[in-house]
Amino acid sequence: MKALWKISPVFLLAGLMISGMDILLAGPVATIYAALVAALTDRLGYGKIMDAAVENVKEMQLVFFILMAAYAMAEAFMATGVGASIINLALKLGITGQSVAVVSLLVTSVLSIATGTSWGTFAACAPVFLWLTHILGGDIGLTLGAIAGGSCFGDNIGLISDTTVVSSGIQQVDVVDRIRHQGYWSGLVLVLGMIAFYGAGLAMELPTSTADAGQAILEIPQEAWTSLAEKRASAVTLLEQVKTGMDPYMIIPLVLVLVCAFRGMPTLACLFIGIVSSMLFGLYEGTVESVSSFLQLVYSGFSSAGSWVIVMMMWIGAFGGIMKRMKAFEPIALGIVRVSKNVRQLMFCNGLLAIFGNAALADEMAQIVTVGPILKDTVDREVEGSEEAKYKLRLRNATFNDALGVFGSQLIPWHVYIGFYLGIATAVYPLHKVGVLDLISNNYMAFIAVFSILLLTLTGWDRFIPRFRLPGADEAKLRK
Repeated sequence: MKALWKISPVFLLAGLMISGMDILLAGPVATIYAALVAALTDRLGYGKIMDAAVENVKEMQLVFFILMAAYAMAEAFMATGVGASIINLALKLGITGQSVAVVSLLVTSVLSIATGTSWGTFAACAPVFLWLTHILGGDIGLTLGAIAGGSCFGDNIGLISDTTVVSSGIQQVDVVDRIRHQGYWSGLVLVLGMIAFYGAGLAMELPTSTADAGQAILEIPQEAWTSLAEKRASAVTLLEQVKTGMDPYMIIPLVLVLVCAFRGMPTLACLFIGIVSSMLFGLYEGTVESVSSFLQLVYSGFSSAGSWVIVMMMWIGAFGGIMKRMKAFEPIALGIVRVSKNVRQLMFCNGLLAIFGNAALADEMAQIVTVGPILKDTVDREVEGSEEAKYKLRLRNATFNDALGVFGSQLIPWHVYIGFYLGIATAVYPLHKVGVLDLISNNYMAFIAVFSILLLTLTGWDRFIPRFRLPGADEAKLRK
């Protein structure tokens, strides 16, 4: 009963989220309740409870700076023409009703890496590709699933993604190491997703006539523009740039960021290179009027991060600190250990726990910061091995927490992701009544990502994917 009492704050947080309460309200309520539970069950005083909450938040300080820079770069890329150049280059490949879903998947995957935001990518690309699908006679549900899956791709592996940064920080692994660890697996998921969407287009016998994005944008009604401007103003700028055209060289800032990341430069350095280079190219292209106007974009990015994401993370971080201090998750961790016969089974159970937490909390960031410490503590406490081997396990934990948070959200009907995506899709394309099943059943990318990472981890087939292999039994084993 005491264990259930200690874990009850998680159920409260999950219940508040499922009921529709914003995490900025649900977080403080759950944190206060967790503090009361800690005081009653472990007889912790006010000072110890505050220390536990504050110390946990302190560990995330570097992440806060990275997030602010990431949001600033996202705004810069969407407003200076970097994002538009990516879309225009992809559209020049030639799109038909049969291939529009595949191109949507590819463009949103690249754009989500560039901007680091699945929500922003979806908001920017849904108007283009849903209306383009309408003009081409394609399948709206199929394109919707492709946009959602591609938007999540960069949110899972993007250098500037908040979920990538936070999940890596919690596991105390370098973001670039994490990207290298899962890079080949993520690429395989993308390729299999493209095959699945192309196969679906063939099976539906969709049209093979072509059209262009400019025409699709002209078809967007004024009500949709108004709604989009309220939800993501920089997406409106991006769409205007797509319509008027953008020089291909504007993609160079994205290339610079990716090259710097894979060469092992620190995350903050990569981000500021992206910000500065987008300003310089924007000034040359004319999309940036002056340095002062560009600084307003940076300010907007800082404000966006500070007004919701960072504040939310601070509250959830405090919540996690209190839960950790009273060892609320110890029964869950012990249960995982009891059913696990080896390290692989332990890691598989960690993946299942991430899925469960995501479904319970209905928010991937809440899941990452709440479940993440459990995954780390379980490996640190229960696994024997070299530091290198345990580091690889923490890399997989970070990938689990992020991939099963972002992609897993696409398979949970009550998740906040689903609500946001459906709201955007309905607003920008009111001709089709978009439903939950339209989004979930057509998101082949999410199904492939979720089930493949769990299967590869459990079976050991991850050894066939470069850099994705977990340590063998001779490198890491469970403590006796």
